[in-house]
Amino acid sequence: MTTLRFTGGHVLAPHTVWTGCEIVVASDRIASVTPVEGDADGGIDLAGGWLMPGFIDTQVNGGGGVLLNNDLSVDACATIARAHAAYGTTALLPTLISETPELVARAMDVTDAAIRAGVAGIVGVHIEGPVLNPERKGIHDAGRFRALDDEMLAILTRPHAGRVMVTLAPERTHPDTIAALVAGGVIVSAGHTEATHDEAVAAFDAGLSGITHLFNAMPAMQQRAPGIVGAALDDPRPWCGLIVDGVHVDPVVLRIAIAARGPERMMLVTDAMSSVGATDKDFVLQDRHIQVADGICRFADGTLAGSDLDMAAAVRNAIRDVGVSPATASRMASASPAAFLGLGHERGAIAPGLRADLVQLDADFEPHATFIGGSVVA
Repeated sequence: MTTLRFTGGHVLAPHTVWTGCEIVVASDRIASVTPVEGDADGGIDLAGGWLMPGFIDTQVNGGGGVLLNNDLSVDACATIARAHAAYGTTALLPTLISETPELVARAMDVTDAAIRAGVAGIVGVHIEGPVLNPERKGIHDAGRFRALDDEMLAILTRPHAGRVMVTLAPERTHPDTIAALVAGGVIVSAGHTEATHDEAVAAFDAGLSGITHLFNAMPAMQQRAPGIVGAALDDPRPWCGLIVDGVHVDPVVLRIAIAARGPERMMLVTDAMSSVGATDKDFVLQDRHIQVADGICRFADGTLAGSDLDMAAAVRNAIRDVGVSPATASRMASASPAAFLGLGHERGAIAPGLRADLVQLDADFEPHATFIGGSVVA
């Protein structure tokens, strides 16, 4: 067993905030956690900072100079996970952007291999596309889009070591097919879509449970055409991913969305590209050069190409720009994505029985240390 002691700051325990705590770790799980009051001697001095549950990111295209689309290997998964661990992310889904069935199958096999090899932080894979709407393609190559046929269905639903998340446009398939994916253990999310309100609700009825990045790559809500945004804000079922970088969605819109739905099923996502944690920021995605400047990833025509956002910055932006409390930002970065992925029984809170995945932040919410299974990894 290992004992971790934190004092002199703010510890986000479930439903409360302590000034310090003592965590006993056994086999990467929290065996016990007890409050420590005041600035007790010994242990790790938070110096007015924060201890939060480790962040969980459902959409990570790359990091550390590596893009999953460009390097389908266990080493690439490890590099991406290490890059994001430096910013407090302790669990993530490497994300493949619209590709052929063969490469989708390979991405799933590689992330399975990474999990079996014990690569810290990899908990599954996110297949974003290729069943998307060309009208809302964003940076995706519409030439790679295809129907969700029997071949794709078989690839996506075969047994896998981790979670499998698929982003699709509901109007490009049928609710019965969505139901078949869900029955096969796939977490289905909507994105890059022109779905109407009714098409979105039918998808929710079939088991679609997520909105990959609310507001982005989908039509705006109108007074007589609520669309998928209106459906997501009106219906209590879907979990909604938010890219909080000040570029993808205006903070005012984010405040309105959170006020309308409440924060419980809102999730922070990064949509991070290889630039996160990399010295050389620019990258190539499917033969297109993407320039990264001032924290923004863009193609030459101005199209946003993912983000240069990390989860610590997303938490910081949510607190500073959107105005949520640290506890709410933490929930959106940890407990909510854990629940969405069906991992709430082992991640997302500082509580007995859960993994000892933690992030230490300073008083300005800058990352200071990351623990996975009770061990410092960044």
